[in-house]
Amino acid sequence: MPQTRVVVVGSANMDLVGTAPVLPRVGETVLGTDFVMVPGGKGANQAVAAARAGASCAFLGAIGSDSFGVTLRARITAAGVDTSQLRVTYGSSGVALVMVNVVGENLILVTPGANASLTGLTDAELAAVRDADVLVAQLEIPVETVTEAAVAARSAGTRVVLNAAPARQVPAELLDLVDMLVVNEVEAAALTGRGREAPEALLDLVPRAVLTLGAHGAWYVDRDGTVAHVPAVEVDVVDSTAAGDAFTAALAVAWGEGRDLLDAVRWAAAAGAACTRRLGASVALPHRAEIDELYER
Repeated sequence: MPQTRVVVVGSANMDLVGTAPVLPRVGETVLGTDFVMVPGGKGANQAVAAARAGASCAFLGAIGSDSFGVTLRARITAAGVDTSQLRVTYGSSGVALVMVNVVGENLILVTPGANASLTGLTDAELAAVRDADVLVAQLEIPVETVTEAAVAARSAGTRVVLNAAPARQVPAELLDLVDMLVVNEVEAAALTGRGREAPEALLDLVPRAVLTLGAHGAWYVDRDGTVAHVPAVEVDVVDSTAAGDAFTAALAVAWGEGRDLLDAVRWAAAAGAACTRRLGASVALPHRAEIDELYER
């Protein structure tokens, strides 16, 4: 099987993760239990996840000139991701403040830092997109940059997978370029503007979509008439922070390898489940053998 070439354009953050029995309410201070500092950001997470899932992956993003940036580059590179096009911007790297409770639920505050500077893709960055089998993007960087990358992908026949997170409105210009949309219920509501509804509503926007539902699995729909529910794989959940990133990356890898799309969603569900068994974002992203083991269940 040829190795899938994936390019991820997106954010890189340093995640400051604290755990506590319960998540604090507004104005409340909660005594925590553990703390870890790990590289994250949806873009970097998905790049690392794609590489660990078996793809040849390049990451297009921006880090700051601070110590967080040095660590981010080193960790992403060590995971086997091509960071030759990773930009360095004077100032702070992106930072995410993550709080996790005992059942793996989380609250996340992200400050973009260098991620906001990722605009005006270079010729080399656009060439990397055109040479890929699949482009994966999210919405923690300027949407104009995502659109620019998607235009380049469409011109070269590169498939575009958009994880429309965090929840926000997405311009029609970008949605028209998307081959596969991956969203949770909150993100789906932000796109359709109509609250909770059937996953088929997403087909008004894109030709194929996956609606993820956490412990309740995921729905896959397409304009060929497929409407299928894929159950979640049961595991002991520690932290769900990067589960969606593992899912999206694995889906892109499996699709690029030529798997049937419904089977690709099942494999992605196994990747998402595997990711929840450890604390932290990038450190929890599963390797291919872990995904295969849960998929075989």
